[in-house]
Amino acid sequence: MFALFLIFYRERDTSVTWAWLLVFMFIPFLGFILYLFFGLGLSKKERYNIKNQISLDFESLDNIYDSTLQLYDDIPSDSKFKQLAYFMSNLNHTPLTHHNEVKILVDGKKKLESLLHDIKKAQKFIHIEYYAFVTDETGMKVVDLLTEKAKEGVEVCLLYDELGSKGVQKSKFAKLIEAGGKIQTFVTSKKAILKFRVNYHDHRKIVIIDGKVSYIGGFNIADQYVEITKKFGYWRDTHLRINGPATSILELRFLSDWNVSVPENEKLSGKLDYLYHEKPNESAYTDIQIVASGPHDEKQQIKLAFTKLITSAKKRVWIQTPYLIPDDTILDAFKIAKQSGVDVKIMIPNKPDHPFIYRATQYFAQVVMKYGVDVFIYDGGFLHSKVLIMDDDVSIVGSANQDIRSYKLNFEASAVMYDKSINTELAHYFDKDLKQSTQMTQQMIDDMSIWLKFKQKTARLFSPIM
Repeated sequence: MFALFLIFYRERDTSVTWAWLLVFMFIPFLGFILYLFFGLGLSKKERYNIKNQISLDFESLDNIYDSTLQLYDDIPSDSKFKQLAYFMSNLNHTPLTHHNEVKILVDGKKKLESLLHDIKKAQKFIHIEYYAFVTDETGMKVVDLLTEKAKEGVEVCLLYDELGSKGVQKSKFAKLIEAGGKIQTFVTSKKAILKFRVNYHDHRKIVIIDGKVSYIGGFNIADQYVEITKKFGYWRDTHLRINGPATSILELRFLSDWNVSVPENEKLSGKLDYLYHEKPNESAYTDIQIVASGPHDEKQQIKLAFTKLITSAKKRVWIQTPYLIPDDTILDAFKIAKQSGVDVKIMIPNKPDHPFIYRATQYFAQVVMKYGVDVFIYDGGFLHSKVLIMDDDVSIVGSANQDIRSYKLNFEASAVMYDKSINTELAHYFDKDLKQSTQMTQQMIDDMSIWLKFKQKTARLFSPIM
């Protein structure tokens, strides 16, 4: 009866439906419980509330369009990207931003140092949003500094995903709250178990300081991201520090996430003080579009952005991702790219942080190899970088992985950049990582045990609901 309800009443992908039917078939009673917590999805009311809040907050964009500054529009500096930029703008109805200065950060300690340095200089506000914000030694460095800034009168707002922040001790926020700081957990992680929505995470990692400087990428706030641990070794990730108008789009994204997570009387308005309205920095020339997506919207904007970049490539598509669990759309995109003569390389970790998901990653690595894609296994530590490099000019960095969860279930944000120098620098890091990687070969696949292959194929069956 429950399976019939699932098939005929719930609107979802056929692959997802069949995956849940497999769960019911093999573990019927436990499967029912798992479905309640992981399969129900957001209610219509929750979807509406999130969409409505985004619309309200992004109305502030009307106040920052100033033709004399030439910071926001839909026209890229290089006309050859006109169609691509138009497509990206339509995904979230947000503009392309000009005159951004971008610094690439690939080391956890340097990213933390840079972030703390910018927080120290904050004069008006600090808005922070992380999937994982843990109150360990690293987290407390940030909390203690935020407390100092709050005492100085700086507005401090910290939003985190409670389910992703394992090990957080809320009591350690007491001094920050006493100093005037505001702490909130993301809407979907509030009473997640009671409301059967433990499968929906705020996976974004963004910081906005004084409306001028912002951060976006893959690093969270916890010891494992800045230290060499026994479990993971060196943590290899990619983050961006942005000084420019793209900061405004990230700020509006933060405001929407914050406002949908707090009571009415605690909402933040889209004040002009929050947004970037400086004179353009003529020496900064990176064009950036922020693409965001979440389960509240069925468009799957992040996946469409990936698909467009992969199928538009003429020379190369180089990807780094800790999880490789693509759906049929992305798999077809890889086929199209390879059949068009594009150099497609994908780099994945050599170890799991989630064993079952890693088996699915191993399976799909073998699938894309059949299309001619070169797969490399990073041996220099744990690869958590989420990067796509297209040709010589376009690249994307953010929180989204190449997996179904990032396409459909998580709240994600990534930065699409049109800049040859940024593309070249990311390609440099990719080449550097290749020197610490092993290319996956057919012989390696043939040498895998029957038991390992069985686990990989089993994980693949459940990949649509991971």
